[in-house]
Amino acid sequence: MSITLDTSITAVLGATTPAKRKKFTDGLGIRTVGDLLRHFPRRYLETGSLSRVDNLRRGQVLCVVGEITECVTKSYTDRRTGRPAYRVEATLATAGPSLRMTFFAKNQGTAAWHARRVEVGNRGVFLGKADQFRDEWQLVNPQLMIFGMSDDDGLEEILDIGPLFPIYPLTKGVESWDIARAVKFADSVIADIPEILPEALRTEHGVLGIHDAYHWVHQPQDREQVHHAHHRFRFEEALITQLVLGRRRRAVRDAGATARTGGGGLLAAFDERLPFTLTQGQQQVGREIEADLAAPYPMNRLLQGEVGSGKTLVALRAMLRVVDSGGQAALLAPTEVLAQQHHRSIVAMLGDLADDGTIFGGGEGTRVELLTGSMTKTQRTAPLSRIATGEAGIVIGTHALLQAQVSFFDLGLVVVDEQHRFGVEQRAALTDKASAPPHLLVMTATPIPRTVAMTVFGDLETSTLSELPAGRAPIQTNLVPLAEHPSWFGRVWQRVREEVEKGHQVYVVCPRISGDEREAEQVEVIDVPGEDGVVEEAPRPAAAAVEEVVQRLAEGPLSGLRIARIHGRLPADEKDATMRAFAAGEVDVLVSTTVIEVGVDVANATTMVILDADRFGISQLHQLRGRVGRGGLPGLCLLVTHAGEETPARERLEAVASTTDGFVLSQIDLEQRREGDVLGASQAGRRSSLENLKVLRDEDTIVAARAAAEGLLDADRDLGQAPGLAAAVQELERTHQAEFVAKS
Repeated sequence: MSITLDTSITAVLGATTPAKRKKFTDGLGIRTVGDLLRHFPRRYLETGSLSRVDNLRRGQVLCVVGEITECVTKSYTDRRTGRPAYRVEATLATAGPSLRMTFFAKNQGTAAWHARRVEVGNRGVFLGKADQFRDEWQLVNPQLMIFGMSDDDGLEEILDIGPLFPIYPLTKGVESWDIARAVKFADSVIADIPEILPEALRTEHGVLGIHDAYHWVHQPQDREQVHHAHHRFRFEEALITQLVLGRRRRAVRDAGATARTGGGGLLAAFDERLPFTLTQGQQQVGREIEADLAAPYPMNRLLQGEVGSGKTLVALRAMLRVVDSGGQAALLAPTEVLAQQHHRSIVAMLGDLADDGTIFGGGEGTRVELLTGSMTKTQRTAPLSRIATGEAGIVIGTHALLQAQVSFFDLGLVVVDEQHRFGVEQRAALTDKASAPPHLLVMTATPIPRTVAMTVFGDLETSTLSELPAGRAPIQTNLVPLAEHPSWFGRVWQRVREEVEKGHQVYVVCPRISGDEREAEQVEVIDVPGEDGVVEEAPRPAAAAVEEVVQRLAEGPLSGLRIARIHGRLPADEKDATMRAFAAGEVDVLVSTTVIEVGVDVANATTMVILDADRFGISQLHQLRGRVGRGGLPGLCLLVTHAGEETPARERLEAVASTTDGFVLSQIDLEQRREGDVLGASQAGRRSSLENLKVLRDEDTIVAARAAAEGLLDADRDLGQAPGLAAAVQELERTHQAEFVAKS
C-alpha cells in the first residue's frame, strides 16, 4: 500500500500500543500522515552543545541536551515492603545549573539498566520538570534518549540524529522522539507530495519546494534550512488566506453598493455652523471617507484615534453626507450610557439642524432618533415608525438596533463605536438590514488583535487621528502591585482623599457588581520562560464588587465623602440621574463597573482607581483611563492588582502603564492574545485560525502574499492554471471560519 498525506497515522507508527496511538489521534489531533508532517517542531536543540538553562523556576518543564558528570547506585530498604531496593543518582551538566536526577529500581537488574543509560560521559536529550530539594535543582521524573545508545529497537538509527534535534508540541504520554521517529519513517515511505504553488510563483518569491520544506522543517542540518522551511509554509498559508479574502472582496464589489455623493446641503450647513476649524487630521480622514462613500462598492474602514481625538465629529460628517444622499445612517454603541451620550452630543453639535420634523425645523435638517433596550414598547413605537419611513436620517442605539422589528427605509452607513465590544455577527445583523450592502465605519481607540490582523491582511482600510484637541491633559498611569506591597493599598485611598480635597472627583472601577455573582473558576496564570514551559495555576482572591466596595469605602477610608454607585443592573433612569449628579459635581467618588468605559465626559474627574485591574483587557484599561484628564487638569490612573511579577497579567498592566499610544497597546495585545479568528467569527484573540503565521512577525510575508494573490486573481479568479491552489482555497472557503468573511 502506498503512503499518502491522507493515509491513517497508524501506518507510520510501527509497533506502538493502542494507547499510544490514541495519544496521537486524540491528544495531538494527528490522524493522518499529512497531519503528522504538518505538526511542526516548536524549537530545536543543538546536539553538539549543552543547552542553555537560565532562570529556573519550580514546575518548569525542561527539554535539554546535557552530559552526565556523576553517577552512583545506592541500596536501601523499601519501607512499604521491607525488601531491598535501589536508586541511581546522577548529575546532569547543562550550560547553566547542574540538575540532579534519581531513578528508582526494585531489583539489581533494573538498577544496572538505569546506570548504563546515565554513565558518566553520556550525552543526550533529557526531559523532566524542574524542582528543588536541599538547595539543589532536580529534574523530576526524567525521560531521556542517550546519543550513541539504542535501547528501543534501533531508535537512534531510525532517527539518524543530526545537529538539530526537533522539539514538538506534546501531550502526556508522547515524547518528541516518538514524533521524530514517526516523521522519519513517513518521510522514507510516502509517495509523491502534491505541490500546490506554481513554480513561477515559488521562483519569484524565493519559496522552497514542498518536499524540501517538509524535510528541512523536521530534519534540518542548520538554522538556515529551518528558516527556509518556515518561510515556505508561512507564505503558503498567507497566500491561501489572501486568495480567500481577495475572492470575497471581488464578490462584494460585484454585489455593489449605493454611492453616497452628497449634494443635499446638510453637511455644508453643518460645517458653516462649526465654531472651530477641523484639525488637519480630521480633514484628511474626512476626504478618505468621502472618497469611500462615493464608490459603487461598500466602504470598510477603521477609524482609529485616541480618546478625545474627534472621532465622533468625523463620523457625524460621514453620516450627514449619507443623509444628503437620501440615505440613513445608524450609530451602534455598546452601552446605553454611551448611546445617550452620543445622542446628546450629536444633537448639540447639529443644533437647529436636528429639529427637522418638529415645529422648530427649518427644512434643511434631519431627525436624530435614539433607540435603547430600556425603552418601553410605547416609547419605541414612534421612533420605529420614523426609522422605517426614512423620516429619521440618523439613528443612534445599542443592541436594540439589531432586533427584528427595527426596519430601515434606506440604510446607507453603519458606524460602530468601540467595535471591540461587538462580535462580527452582531455587526452583520445591523448591516443585513440594508437593501443594498451599506458602507461600514468602525471606530476605536485601541484596535482588538483581530482588527490589527485584518488591517495587515489588507481587508480593512485604516484612518488614524493622531492629533489631540486643545485642552486634553496628559494621563499618568501607575501600577499598584499589592502582591509585593500590600501596604500601598492604604495610600491609594489617601491619594483619593487628597484629590477630592482639591475640589476634584474620582472614579473607582470594579470588575463585578456584587459579591453574590457566581464567578467561573479563575486562576492566576504564570507563564514559565521558554516555549516548552508549563503554566502554574494558583487561586486568586475574588474580584472587587461595586456593592461591597461602596459600603467598605463609605464606612472606612473614604467616610464622609459623597460616594455613589453605577452599574448595569440599575434602572436606566437611576443610572442617568447618577451620571448627571456626578457631572454636576454633586458626587465626589463614583464607584462603577465598566459602564463608564466610554462616552462619559466629566471635566472635573481627574483620578481613576481600577481595582483588580488584571481582570480587564488592554483595550478596556486604555478606554477607562481616558475618562480622566478631560478638562485640562492632569489625570491620574492607578492600576491596583494582586498579580505577581512575570505573569502575563502583570506584563499587560505594565504595558498599559508605560504608554498612552493606543496603536502600540494594540500591538502588545496582539502579541499576547494572537490574532483571533482572522477568517471567522471569533475576535477575542485567544484562538488564532492561523497555524503558522504571526501577524506582527510575518507582516512582510503577508503583504507579499497579498500582491501575489491579487496578481493570480486578476489573471483568473477561478485559478484554473493552479488546480492544487484552487482546491486549497475552495477547501478553506467551505470551512465554517470563512463564511463570516463577508460580514466582517
